[in-house]
Amino acid sequence: MQKDLRKEQALEYHSTGRPGKIEVVPTKEAKTQRDLSLAYSPGVAEPCKEIFKDKEDVYKYTAKGNLVAVITNGTAVLGLGDIGPEASKPVMEGKGVLFKIFADIDVFDIEINENDPEKFVQIVKALEPTFGGINLEDIKAPECFYIEKKLREELHIPVMHDDQHGTAIISSAALLNALEVQKKKIDKVHFVVSGAGAAAMACVQLYVALGAKYENFTMFDKDGVIHRGRTDLDETKIKFAVTKDDITLDKAMKDADVFLGLSVGNILSQDMVKSMAKNPIVFAMANPDPEIGYEDAVAARKDIVMATGRSDYPNQVNNVLGFPYIFRGALDVRASQINEAMKLAAVRALADMAKTAVPDIVNLAYNQKNMVFGAEYIIPKPLDPRLLASIAPAVAKAAIESGVAKNPITDWEKYVVDLNKRLGLDNQVMRAVGSKARRDPRRIVFVEADNQKILKAASIIYDDGIAYPILLGDELKIRKIADENQIDLSDIPIIDPKSDEMEEKRNFYAELFFKKRQRKGFNYYESKKMMRDRTYYGCMMVETGDADAMISGLTRNYVDAIKPALQIIGTEEGVKKIAGMYLLLTKKGPLFLADTTVNFNPTAEELADITIMVAREVRNFNIVPRIAMLSYSNFGSSDSPEARLVAEATKIVKQRNPSLIVDGEMQAWVPFNKEILKDNFPFSDLVDEDVNVLIFPNLTAGNIAYNLLKEVGGADAIGPILLGIKKPVHVLQLGSSVRSIINMANIAVVDAQIKCRINPEEVIQRSPWWKRLKKKKK
Repeated sequence: MQKDLRKEQALEYHSTGRPGKIEVVPTKEAKTQRDLSLAYSPGVAEPCKEIFKDKEDVYKYTAKGNLVAVITNGTAVLGLGDIGPEASKPVMEGKGVLFKIFADIDVFDIEINENDPEKFVQIVKALEPTFGGINLEDIKAPECFYIEKKLREELHIPVMHDDQHGTAIISSAALLNALEVQKKKIDKVHFVVSGAGAAAMACVQLYVALGAKYENFTMFDKDGVIHRGRTDLDETKIKFAVTKDDITLDKAMKDADVFLGLSVGNILSQDMVKSMAKNPIVFAMANPDPEIGYEDAVAARKDIVMATGRSDYPNQVNNVLGFPYIFRGALDVRASQINEAMKLAAVRALADMAKTAVPDIVNLAYNQKNMVFGAEYIIPKPLDPRLLASIAPAVAKAAIESGVAKNPITDWEKYVVDLNKRLGLDNQVMRAVGSKARRDPRRIVFVEADNQKILKAASIIYDDGIAYPILLGDELKIRKIADENQIDLSDIPIIDPKSDEMEEKRNFYAELFFKKRQRKGFNYYESKKMMRDRTYYGCMMVETGDADAMISGLTRNYVDAIKPALQIIGTEEGVKKIAGMYLLLTKKGPLFLADTTVNFNPTAEELADITIMVAREVRNFNIVPRIAMLSYSNFGSSDSPEARLVAEATKIVKQRNPSLIVDGEMQAWVPFNKEILKDNFPFSDLVDEDVNVLIFPNLTAGNIAYNLLKEVGGADAIGPILLGIKKPVHVLQLGSSVRSIINMANIAVVDAQIKCRINPEEVIQRSPWWKRLKKKKK
């Protein structure tokens, strides 16, 4: 029943609506007669003439530089075999979808009805003027070897048979990390390989390029062990041939270190796995059924590192981790080929990435609490948003260094930014903030350090050079949580405000607090008691300069988190009421929303104050604020008190700050529809402006809008960012993700840089921990 359900769902998915999975979408306007004249005749003649004068201009005036051909003859499609070119088309369309969604590469899928390798080569060769790269797919061995070799020799654009090299690159990265986990050297381990097709041969050759020895391989194909007495071996296989002809799989597995399976399911028994050497590595990658099931393998050996081609188990060796990003890097430097250096660069970039902290969004996507490098995480997950900006630059650099790049990149920082913008992942504002934070890190005290999310964020923040975290809470409890989640806190100070060690500091803080609040309801005993509270203690650290910023609120009520900051630190000069602002990272750019957290029903004067505070904060992001004051009315269309309040607030803002780009009252959709705004309200200051700040008439409207944009609109939310406090204190939303905490830390550091202008060296000098640590790092 379940199998039939999957079949029906798959067929419905492909047939419903527009059949198939792809369409061609114009990248230029084609709405008017003028547009059509530019797109085709007569305007199209101009780029044609330029390309005729210089063929390289085809990359300037056409889509060639971002266009890859996915080409097959359908002779070896997935696990379906030789099903022909027509039946292979859904797979090729699917490959095109992966290219697009993971690397923003356009694809034409081409299914060729030709099995003769030489004729196939000539057909593909004739297509070279159209494409920036060729991805060969699902072509059977041994023809695929000849086809790829000839095309690489004769074409001047990148060519890769993904079934061979994709699997080889991903499994090589996994192998390097598995060997590290198991404390083994690649030149010492013995490999047993089941399968000698295109993927298996590409894998073992790449393993050799990484340091493995030919004599340490025992390979099997459908005819048994590959030995020197066989007459059917090509020049590549003979290098891996053994001398004996009587070796069986079970004999070969005894004391083997690594098993690589690219053959058929269920040929490896538990007894074979048990006979392997200490700390074995098993890559069982036959699809859909691996050579041995994951559960059987880990039940046979507790010391195993296991990988499969399946997504429902740890360590999936999935080609999508490689080909989109390899082609992206190759296309971007206009490489003439994908060579060994580029493949090895991709291997190392993938392997290195698995050792870095996994973004919270990836843990959520795979229903994991906290993935860390180890036996069950040796290779990044396909949905990790960092893959594009990690692998493509590595491949591009290797292309340049190996001399096959025609268009070298010089500004790598800009290149990484451009890569992330392709997929809407980039938020230039946050990259700018992150860069600014790293140039002058500050000390951030985290109040709720007895929380796995805070500890993970603090570790990442420290490792990335964003800030110097200080953790508040019970040290034993914090270290226990860190150990359970494999979070390294060895260099991060932990302070327990309740401990006897902190009594002198606690009394000092209590004296200061009592002086501030003695005529506002607090006696000296209560002041001392307050300093045992982590939020009050953290605020006092910021107030006295023992820390530069504070972050709290992950597990407590918003008002309770703000109250100590108001009592101890207070508001900036001239600020009557603080406010809360969210930064939404949308595909169209950053959007600032206020007030979304503090003021329920502000007066016109208070709304004007909020607007001016927001404008000042937006400028701190190096962004010119363009502000829409929102209501349900457009420029006096309603005479209700609510609409008049927003109109009055707008008037006050303009009077107090005439240079500010601001207008209202208006409905929320109006500032984003430039044509409507220009045609109907040509007097508005926002005509032809890209609005990036939305001011709401009350807390209800602001909070609803921000939550809708976040949950339904898919915007990434950062905040709430607290406005109007004299020193940097920021309050997280209840239950914030690790990613949100890190984003907030970036903002807190920049806030501290602005509000506490001190020399970076002084930050180190003020705290003995960081003074010691700086010496250690050197």
